[in-house]
Formats: sequence, C-alpha cells, structure tokens
Amino acid sequence: MKNTKVLIILAFIAIYFIWGSTYLFNKIAVTELSPLFLGSVRFLTAGSIIMIIAKSLKTSLLITKKQFLNTIISGFLFLVYGNGVFVWALKYVDSGFAALLASTQPLFVLFLMRIMDRKPIQKKSLIGVSLGILGMYLLVSQQEITTSNESLLGIFMIFTCVFSWSYGSVFVSKADLPKNFFVTTGYQMLSAGIILAIASLSFNEVWLSPLSWSFNVQVCMFLLIFLGGIVAFTSFNYLLKVVSTEKVSTSTYVNPVVAILLGWYVLDEKLTIQSMVASAIILTGVYFINSRKRK
Repeated sequence: MKNTKVLIILAFIAIYFIWGSTYLFNKIAVTELSPLFLGSVRFLTAGSIIMIIAKSLKTSLLITKKQFLNTIISGFLFLVYGNGVFVWALKYVDSGFAALLASTQPLFVLFLMRIMDRKPIQKKSLIGVSLGILGMYLLVSQQEITTSNESLLGIFMIFTCVFSWSYGSVFVSKADLPKNFFVTTGYQMLSAGIILAIASLSFNEVWLSPLSWSFNVQVCMFLLIFLGGIVAFTSFNYLLKVVSTEKVSTSTYVNPVVAILLGWYVLDEKLTIQSMVASAIILTGVYFINSRKRK
C-alpha cells in the first residue's frame, strides 16, 4: 500500500512537471520540424524503446484482439488527435488562447462522466474547475490575443482535441487494456506514430534527417521521447487506472504554470505579479478537485 502511494505521487509529479516542460521542448523543436512529422518521430521512437525495454525485462507483449483495438483507439484519441491535431491547430490560434481552451478539459471530463456514468458532479469539483479556468484566464489575458481569418477553425479544432483527450481519459479508465502499463503505452505510441506518419506524408510535410537537426532540437527531441513520452505518458496511463479521471485531468492546470516558469528561466520571458497570482489560483483549483470526497 505504501509503495502504491509513492508510485502515485511520482506519477503525478511526472504528468504535472515533465509534461509542463514539454511546452518548452515542443516550442524549440517545432521551429525546425513539421508538427505531424515531429509527433511521428517522437512516438515511434518512444514506443519502440518501450517495447525493447519490456522485452528485455521478460514482459509478455502478447495481448488480446480487444486489447489491441483499445490501445489503437486510445492512442488515436490521446496522441494522434488530442496531441497531433492540437499542434496543427496552433497555426491559426494564439498559443496563450489555446492554453485557455485546453484548460476546459477537467470540465469536459466531469460532464462526460456525468453523462456516461450518471456520476454526480460534486461542489468541490465544480469550484476547482472554476478556479482553474479563472487562473488560466488571468495567465493568458496578459497579452493581446491575435486572431486571423482562420481563427474560428483553429478554435473549433482545439475544442475537438480537448474533447478527444477527455473522452480518451474516460475510455481508458474503463477499457480492457494490457495489465502492464508499459506495454499499453508502447502499443499506443507505435500505433499513433504510424498514423501520424501517414498523415504527415498525406499533407506533404517535409521530412528531415535527425543528422540535419540543430543541437537544441536534437536535445529537445531526446527529452520529449524519454521524459515526455516514456516516463510521463506511462505515468498517465497508470494514474487513469488507480485514481479518479478528474484528478488526472488536473495536469491541464499545472502544466501551463510549469511552462511559464520555464519560459521565464530559460527564454527570459517576463514573469509578472499577475502570473504568480494566477498560478496560486490554479493550484488552489487543483486542491479543490483533489480533495473532494468520494460518494
């Protein structure tokens, strides 16, 4: 029981802080690489490494047809649509505004569970979601949000991505998946990587050899694969099975806070009093959702 608690804490640290750092890594990498190509390389490499490690640990990679189908479905919801299309949509929507839209995920999760499970939405959860959205608004409202003629398309697509990730979270919490979370992650990433590669070729994206990437992009891709992919996404799959889905979704509140702090420290981005106040409000929202009583 004690070991389980430690694993849960470590897994939350991974999805809160490692995923928060991927904003910075992706921002640097996407300056040279096409978004779908970037995702394809990232997930195919991470998935392959996961499978090699699992095999070396003598973990069985055999799964049922139903489990295989479920890993493809969840991989598509999370990594192909939820991640790949979201990055694509950033071409049309300001990144700060996109972060605000993404912060609605816990609300999507709560309402999906209400519809699918008839699970009551508790007051503390609603207060937490409200505080989280307020905090995100304070963060992104500091800069003027620029729009383009295609901004409505971008906004619509981002909302569908948030819905995809939210539905995927609820789906995984109930689906028949491999008992080993490492194996689940491996199959999800390999299937997503293949789909993203096909999509990248279909959209005629430019494919560049890793040898031609700059050193900074090579380092960022390494961190995206090993930390953002293998460590954090495996932790995410683990948490969806052992804690409530809305608790896992609180990462959408903490990730932007981490991203802003890293941007300030690494890229010398301005850190204002309003940013610090917003961060405090967001973390308070996380507390309310995590402290609600089970019924």
